[in-house]
Formats: sequence, structure tokens, C-alpha cells
Amino acid sequence: MLLSFLRKNLRLTGTKYGCGGGGCGACTVMVSRYDPQTKNINHWSVNACLLPVCQLHGAAVTTVEGIGSTKTKLHPVQERIAKAHGSQCGFCTPGMVMSMYTLLRNNPQPTMEDVTEGLAGNLCRCTGYRPIVDGYRTFCESENCCQLNGSTCNMSNGNENGSGQPELFSKGDLLPLDPTQDLIFPPELMRLAEVKDQTTQRFCGERMTWISPGSLNELLQLKADYPQAPLVMGNTNIGLDMKFKGIFHPVIISPTQVPELISEWFVFVGVCVGAGCSMSFLKSVLERSINDFPPESTHMFRTLLQQIKLVGGQQIRNVATLGGNIASAYPNSDLTPILAAGRCTLVALSKGDQTSYIIYNILINFFLGFAKTVLKPDEIVLSVFIPASRPNEIVHAFRHAPRKESALATVNAGMRVWFNENSNVVKEISIYYGGVGATILSAERACQQIVGRPWEEATLSDVYSTLVDEIKLGPSAPGGKVDFRRSLTLSLFFKFNLAQMGNLCSNPACNIHCVLCVQNVLEGQSAQDPVGRPMMHRTALSQATGEAVYCDDLPQTDGELFLVIVTSSRPHAKITHIDFSEALKLPGVVDVITAKDIPGKRFRTFTGYDEELLAEDEVTCVGQMVCAVVAESKAHAKRGAAAVKISYEDLQDRIFTVEEAIEKESFFLPRRQIERGDVEKGLREAEQIRIGGQEHFYLETQSFLVIPIGEEKEMKVYLSTQHPAFTQEAVAETLGIPSNRVSCHVKRLGGAFGGKVTKTAILASITAVAASKTGRPVRCVLERGEDMLITGGRHPVWGKYKVGFMKDGRITAADFQYYANAGNVVDESVLVAEKILLHLDNAYNIPNLRGRSAACKTNLPSNTAFRGFGVPQCMLVVESMIDDVALKLGRLPEEIREINMYKEVSLTHYKMEFDPENLVRCWNECMKKADFRQRRQAIDIFNQQNQFKKRGIAIVPIKYGIGFAEAFLNQAAALVHIYKDGSVLVSHGGTEMGQGIHTKVQQVASRELNIPTSLIHISETSTQCVPNTCPSAASFGTDANGMAVKDACQILYNRLEPIRKKNPKGTWQNWIITAFLEKISLSATGYYRGHDLDMDWEKQEGKPYAYFTYAVGCSEVELDCLTGEYRTLRTDIVVDIGRSINPSIDIGQIEGAFMQGLGLYTMEELKFSPSGVLYTRGPSQYKIPSFCDVPLKFNGIGEPTVFLGSSVFFAIKDAVTAARKDAGLTGPFQLNSPATPERACLACATHFTQMVYESYTQPWALNI
Repeated sequence: MLLSFLRKNLRLTGTKYGCGGGGCGACTVMVSRYDPQTKNINHWSVNACLLPVCQLHGAAVTTVEGIGSTKTKLHPVQERIAKAHGSQCGFCTPGMVMSMYTLLRNNPQPTMEDVTEGLAGNLCRCTGYRPIVDGYRTFCESENCCQLNGSTCNMSNGNENGSGQPELFSKGDLLPLDPTQDLIFPPELMRLAEVKDQTTQRFCGERMTWISPGSLNELLQLKADYPQAPLVMGNTNIGLDMKFKGIFHPVIISPTQVPELISEWFVFVGVCVGAGCSMSFLKSVLERSINDFPPESTHMFRTLLQQIKLVGGQQIRNVATLGGNIASAYPNSDLTPILAAGRCTLVALSKGDQTSYIIYNILINFFLGFAKTVLKPDEIVLSVFIPASRPNEIVHAFRHAPRKESALATVNAGMRVWFNENSNVVKEISIYYGGVGATILSAERACQQIVGRPWEEATLSDVYSTLVDEIKLGPSAPGGKVDFRRSLTLSLFFKFNLAQMGNLCSNPACNIHCVLCVQNVLEGQSAQDPVGRPMMHRTALSQATGEAVYCDDLPQTDGELFLVIVTSSRPHAKITHIDFSEALKLPGVVDVITAKDIPGKRFRTFTGYDEELLAEDEVTCVGQMVCAVVAESKAHAKRGAAAVKISYEDLQDRIFTVEEAIEKESFFLPRRQIERGDVEKGLREAEQIRIGGQEHFYLETQSFLVIPIGEEKEMKVYLSTQHPAFTQEAVAETLGIPSNRVSCHVKRLGGAFGGKVTKTAILASITAVAASKTGRPVRCVLERGEDMLITGGRHPVWGKYKVGFMKDGRITAADFQYYANAGNVVDESVLVAEKILLHLDNAYNIPNLRGRSAACKTNLPSNTAFRGFGVPQCMLVVESMIDDVALKLGRLPEEIREINMYKEVSLTHYKMEFDPENLVRCWNECMKKADFRQRRQAIDIFNQQNQFKKRGIAIVPIKYGIGFAEAFLNQAAALVHIYKDGSVLVSHGGTEMGQGIHTKVQQVASRELNIPTSLIHISETSTQCVPNTCPSAASFGTDANGMAVKDACQILYNRLEPIRKKNPKGTWQNWIITAFLEKISLSATGYYRGHDLDMDWEKQEGKPYAYFTYAVGCSEVELDCLTGEYRTLRTDIVVDIGRSINPSIDIGQIEGAFMQGLGLYTMEELKFSPSGVLYTRGPSQYKIPSFCDVPLKFNGIGEPTVFLGSSVFFAIKDAVTAARKDAGLTGPFQLNSPATPERACLACATHFTQMVYESYTQPWALNI
């Protein structure tokens, strides 16, 4: 693939590997070709991970390195994303840059709609997207860029004009966009294109032959010679099958040079398009057709155009072909239902005895089953005919997907009705559904019910009953969501009916408007003091140019090997034999590492439990690491890993769910309890809620490079971790050597969120064993699917509660039980369970309170730390209780929250004193800024006037403890060197993972030494410079390491005091030279002891946190009750975090955390099969928020935690409550997290959901 060629062969590492499946956009590059017919140069953004190098003959490829650099000149696209603070960890940034660059090459004056469409194929886990949009909005500010509810943009760099607030970035000094300065297309490629060379190209690899025919006849002959060889043009289907399913094709035919496949023909009754035309090309054809045909004939074209915009991201649409979409025959294709309903036909061609054309009607038995069509092995699809609409013919398409952009449909539909002239009697109708069977399904019986009858309520009522009987799904149907999918077939047909009547409301446009209020610096602060000022991330420009080095960007070293992990395929079994003899016979395979090869400790110990590095006798989950294959390359190692055969003897006592763990008393000890007051007094209502798990989905997967020095058993470990000292200790103990022989080096991380600590140390240890055994450097970089399988995520939690309350809403007693699904090993689960109990009260003064928590031991991959460390799960249960009390009393949830909130100096349930003054201030300010009461009234009116669209609003507070309850983890150290030229090198124990710790430390050092930040450099985090470091976690990294750096700088500054007094008018450089000549040490160690925190679980009291931070979030949503889809219309956030060191970075943390919480509570779902196999192993199955999930209006102050994303959850619940009221349902109801469209739709209890509801005992996926 182009990605590996760029990175390994050309050493252009700016293009990143994020998922390998075209789902994240991190590998985006621009491909350009010259069209000799039109004399135009066409530019496309593409995913390099899917693009075969063999396909690029005659094309120019531009990577992020090619458009600008910090060494020469930046391109405005690179500069603006950096200066707008749109790059945090930076791993996604080159892909964002190249998507935007390609858009500007094609359209130098884009609209905001163009920008969001162009970036839809790119994911970011850090920023929350707003600053990226902010930076790129500057390319189209002449337009009405917001267009929110018809209003124009009134914002400037995140702030309202004239607000008096400091700007987050200045537009005045941005480089202008000058298209004349862009790279020219290579003239030699233009000459090559003019020659029209039709020669067949043949590329032969180690195991595969790639053939690109030059003409249609050659193509047909090749297909006759190799009937089983697939045709590859976009490689968005075959490439994924080969990569993820292990399918091997010895011969591949790529007909990209065949002109007949990429042509178009307009005829009077429609348009004919070559099957090899890309979706983007088809989009342009349809746009021209809409202009060329009479308006009444364009209904089909408009509908198909609408669907094309939903096929993948821009990178996918630029290469995926129409013929490939049809021939792949996937049941949830967004195009085939509408093509079938719209009377489209396709022309197939084969060599045979003589070239013969076959015309297939997509309506009639073209699809035989999953990924099967009537096409014969030697046939190709030549073209597709799309007919124009006839008078009185109406065509519509509908879909529901787990995410608005770049997501395969859950259910979609293509519907067409043809009426008799001047009548509502139906002459002809087609209804096709995708996603409800092995192939698209025609609702023939329902259509028969309609033909010849008038389009009216009685007719439609019969249709709904017929659809219920006609479309059936088994309880274990692939994809699950059986009731939801069946209800969607009814809802989508109802939407078709609404469309006929012209009542179908479109969703709000995806245009983001933000107002961000940031602090002013203290009065009298020096202009040279950077603390408290918005300052660009110190390496943002390097990240935007692709120059920033991540672990896998390090150059290959001499003799380097690659390691691939072999994991268990059974959830609970004895290992009877590991046979790797066949693997060792394969070319390139060097060795296989098992537990027996570990010279030192074969396990790591967490909270009293041992975890094996490599399983030796028994496996306890699918995905447990068993052995590892080392080979000369990644491809050889993967082939070797596939050849390892592990024999098992299954054990029957498998536990997957929390209920099973409770029944069998399978827990990691200790189980914790905390209590105050008389809890049993007055308990009345018992309810429960489930919170699903969450994948970290850091863009950079786990990455390691271990280099044996060859002397005294020394090892250099380059890796991506939050805790280098922990990895150093793990590697040393695994190899049986002292820690001083192991040095760990961390330049930066491409995201972490808690997921790069425990499993990272184990993976590094395994890689070190391989390096030690072979005596050669070993690299290990997990594939996205491997990472998701092995490393675990956020704990799913089952929360149960009983509550007692007064008629006025005051809660008198509450009893909580939390069960966390820990997985097969303990990891940090016991600590997570403890932290859950410490945040049991959230912001509420409940006099009688009890909490119990347990970490359940199951046969799923172990879960681990994740941003919030159990608090997001804990507080959702608490807030659900508040909601239920409100519903029971018939009052508003915000009233119950305000009544029970801490209001004066109080003690927590573990007897820690605190003052909630700032909590109350946050609440009052958020209520005011959000115009909460007025909007609540407006929402009530909206809900009365709309039956199938409901709005909801919610406001939630949070009290969050900062610091580690384990006192020893709150310390930090730093080392500061001043060189003779006055430059300063700072080393500290924190790791840079996008949170801006290096930038903030640089600001602190600048203030303490009274020098510009330009003189201060931070190279990396290394155990050689600062030993015994603590993890960068718990929102405490900057606090601790900043104080350590401050200490070191103060020591140095005080040493220089005599020099400054002697020469008060001297420069910094003069003082340093003088100090050196006077033999004053210019190096100092700084240390921060941290707070003495503790928690005594026996006494149920302590001070586990240094302080509390407070936040309040308010969100409003609009919910489609028919499909469960929602849009966040507005979010307001107010937080108290004291004085910010860097407001721009902290605001980035606000939005990133909020969007991660939005994902946790509304869309991200981990799915396991009934046998414990993880289904969701990449961005195609697991959906994190994207650009169009950002609240349309986002107002924020401060740095909240992930939990504020729950304001969207409770706003959805508020909207569902309104829908249930229309259905005659009142009182508390259970809405589990995430509040996916499935859950929201079923909870609305519409007529359609009640028609299809069934109880299933054998689900497709576990409810863990």
C-alpha cells in the first residue's frame, strides 16, 4: 500500500497509520492526475492505507511534507490549524491538513459546508473539533459561515467581537492563501498522459501478481483467464477483506486504464455511467444532470445525489466506484436500495465465445445473498443506467446510521411511487430495504397492498401491518438491534409518507458556532510573562508539517525485526500445545517468543494480583497474549503469527456479564463500602442503570522500539506511554536486570487517555524479551484491531440504587451498588471501584448515604484506566437517581438538583471538608448564560407543537477530586540545565500526549527564569534524566511537574542573584557566561513532594484529594422520535479551575473531554459476541464523535471533565420523556448508557416500536 511505501521506503513519516481501513483519515494524502481530454489537473484526497502503489502510474502524490515545513515555509493550511490550537496530540493533524489542502486546491474559496464535508472523513480524539473548524473557517470568512438558523457569523477566533475577552489566536498575522504558490503538476506526467499509453501493466510480488489492462478487450480476456481474480479500482472492499479477513488473491486485475469504465453518456430518458466511475465523479454527473434535465425529471437524480454524500468520507468517495458498490452486494449499501427502487439497470460483459452484453435489472433477483450476485465469475459490470423520473413519479431514500458521517447504515431504504395522472391512486410502487437481511429486501407484499389504491391513511395502515409480518429478523441476526431495525422499516416508510405530504423536516445544518470566554491575565502582569496567556502548543507547527516524531516514526535501525502478538481465540481454556513449527519455516520469520523465553519475572503484579505477560497454561479471555512472532518485516511477522497453531481444552465455567459474576461471586478483592447516617431510613424507590464501556481510541496505537546496546545488558526502550518509570521497572524485572540498565524514552504520544500505562508496560516487556533473545532491535506497533482487542477500555458498570425523598424534592437517603466489569485480570479495577465510591455524592448533600462497589472478574479482556477513572460511570448513576426522583414527583430535574446541592462549608461522606461556594457560582452562572428557564419554556411549546420531533434540555453539575489518593503518586521531579549560550533544557517526569504539559512547563520556566520561551527547550521524557517518575494522569501532571520545574528554576535564579546584583543592566546571556566563569552550577534538580493524601477504608474517612474542581454543563438536543437520531443544538459549560496557565490549551481540554463524554454517553458501544469475541475492532464498527456531532452552539469557560457530556444524555432523556408523555406514559423509566438512537427510539414507545416489540433470549451481542 502507498502508506507503507511512503513511510518505509521514502521515509515520509508525516502520513500516519491510524486504523489501516480508511476510517480515520490519519493517512490522508493528495493524488493528482492530468486529464488530457479536458486539459485539467484533478486533485483527490485519498487514504494512503487503502491505495495500492501499483495503481498510481501517471499520478502525482503530495504528502504533508510536500506542502510546507518549519525549515522552509509553512503553507497557510498548516499554519492556521496550529495557530488556532487545532493540534493537541497532533497525530491526526497531517491528515486534517491534507484534506483541507486538497479542498483548497480544488476550491480556493470554500463555504463552511465544503469545509465540513471535506473533513468528514477525518477523526480526532483530542480537540473536540471546534478549533480545527475555527482555523479553517478563516479560509471562507467572506461567506455567511455559520448560517445557523439563518444568522450570520458574529465570532472572531472563538470569541464574540467586542466582547473584551483576549483572542485565542490573532488572524492579523496569518499567511494569506496564494494558489499561485502551490506545487505544480510534474510536466513529465502531463506528457505521459498525452501519449495515451494503453499497454498492459504487470507487477509481480513475492506472492501476488497485479495486472492493469490497457483496454476493454484485454480486461475481458484477463477475466476469462483468471475468473476468480477480483477487479480492484478503489480497493475499499477487496483491500479491507485482504487486510482484516486474511483473504488472499494470487492475481488482482485493476482496470483503471479502461476508458469505457470511467465514461458517462446522457440520453433523453436518463444517464448512463461507467461502472468504474468514483462516487465523486458520479456526484458531479448527477449535479450536471439536475441542471440539464427538466425539474420534474430529476427526482431520482436528487435522491441518489443525497445518498452519495453519505457514502464514507471524502477520501472514500474519491476512489470507491459505483460498480464496486453494486457488485460487492453488501446488505447495508446506501446506494443499492435506491438504485433498485429507482428502476436502474446495469450492463455486464464477458468474453465468452464472442463478446456478449447482458443487461441486469437490479430490481429482479440480481442479489442472491450476502456478497453474492448473479454475475458469473468471468463477467464484469460495464455500466449502470440511471433513469430520469417520470411525471407523477416520486423517489426518496432514507437511512439511519450509528453516526451522521462516515458510517455504514443500520437500516436504509429506497422508495418510489408512481401515481396515476391527476390522482392519488398508486400506479406503481417499489420499496427496498437494506440492513434487514443477507441482501437488500423488496417489500413486495406491502407494495401489492398499495397498487391500485389511493394514497390515504387506510391504505397505509394496512401496509404497516404487512411490513411487520413481511420483514422478520432472527434474535441472533448479525448486527443485533433486532426490534430497532424492524421498527425502522415502519418509521422510514412513515417518513416516505410525510415526504409525500411535504411535512418532512430536514435536520439542522452542520455549522458550528462557538463563544469561548477566557480569563484575562492579572493586572500588572509583565507583558513578557507568558503564564495565563493563550499560547500555541509548542510543537503544533511541527505536528502540522509532519515533522513531529512519534515512536513509529523513528528510522529503522540496522538488523531491526518486527514483532506481532499471537492472542487467544478462546475465552476460557487450558493450553494443551503451542505449535509454531510451521511459522518458523516461513520466509522472513526469525523466532517465536513464549513464556519460557522470559529470563526474569513472567508476570506483573497489580493491587495484589499477578498478570502473566504471556499465557503459559491457561487463557481466560479472547485476546489474551500467548506468544509473539519476530520476523524481518511486519508482513512476514503477520504471516508467521497466522501460522502458529494453539491447541486448547475448553473450560466450561465462563463468565461474561456482571450478573454471571454476581451469581458466581467472581470478584477481585477487596470489595469496598462507605456509609454515613442511617441509610435504611425512608428508602422508597429502587431503580438501576447500565453504563457501557468505552474504547480509548487514541489515534496512535501502542508502539515500541527496543534496542539492545550489546554491552552490560543495556536496553534502550522507545515507546508511547504515560508512565516511563513503570515500563522501565517492568522491562528490568522481566529481563532480570537492574533498572539502571534500562532507559525509557518518550518524545510524545498520539493520545492516551489512561490507556497507555499497564498493558503498555507488558507489551514493552514482551518486545524487550524478543530483543534480548535475538540480540537485535525489535519494533512492535499494534494494528488498530489488535490494540482494541488487547488493551481494554473503560469499565462497563451496572448501577443499582434505592432512594428516599420528601415531597418537596429533598433526598433524605440513598443506597448505591456498583458492579464494574473488570475483565479477566485486575489491572486497575479495584482502584476504579474505590474512586467510584469517593464520588458517590457528586454535588449533593445527602444526609444518609451508602455506597458499595465491586470489580467483577469475567472472561473478557481486562479493562483499565480511562479519563475520569470510574467517575463518569459513578455520576451517571447518581444523576439518573435525581432524574427519577423528579419524574416521580412530577417536577423538573434541575429543581431537584438545585434543592439538594451542597451550599455551604460541608463534609463529604468520607469526612473531607470543602467549601462549595464555587460550585454554586458555576451553577448560577451556567443557568444565566444558558438562558435556561426561557429555553425550557420554549422547548415545552416546541414539544406541544411537534409530534415526532422532541426537544430536551438538561443541566448537570460535577464536583471532581484532583490528585492521587495514593500519596506517593503526587510527587514529581525535574532537571533544568542552562547552557553557556543562555539556552535552557528542561526535563521533567510528565509525558506529552496532547494535553500541553510541555508547553505549560515551558511557560512556568519562562516566568521563573524571567526569559523568553524561545530560549527554553524540552526534548523528551526520559528515565535517564528524571528517575522514579509518576504517571501523567489524574489531571495532576501539570500541577506536580510544573511545581518541580518551578522549584528547579527558582534554585537556579537564586544562584544567579549575586551576578545580577553586580551587573543589573546585563543580559541573560552575560549573566550565564559570568556564572560559568565564577564556577556557579548551572544545573539544578527540582522536586515537588505533593500533598499527603490518604483514604482509610476501614474507618471510611480520609483526604484522598488535594482539592475539588467544579463544573456545570447544560445541553439542548432535538430528537427524531421515529429513528432515535438526535442533534445537540447548544451546549453551555462553566468550570472553576482557578488560574489557567494556558487558556487555549485548557479550552482544548474542555472540548475534547466533553466530546469524549458525548461519545461515551450517546454513541460509543463495545460489542462482544455470546462467546466473548470483540466485534468492534476498528472505526468501521466502533464510532467515536466526528465533526457533525459537535454542538451547533458551544459556549464554554474552563476545563470540565468527561462527565459533562452526560448533559447531552439527560437532554435526550428529557426529550424522550416528552415523547412518552404523548404515548400516555409517565413516571421513571430506564434509559441505559450510551443513549444510542436504538435505545432512545425504543424508549419513546411510538406506535411503530410497539408494533414490533419482541423478547429475545439469544441476542447477537452480550449485555456486559
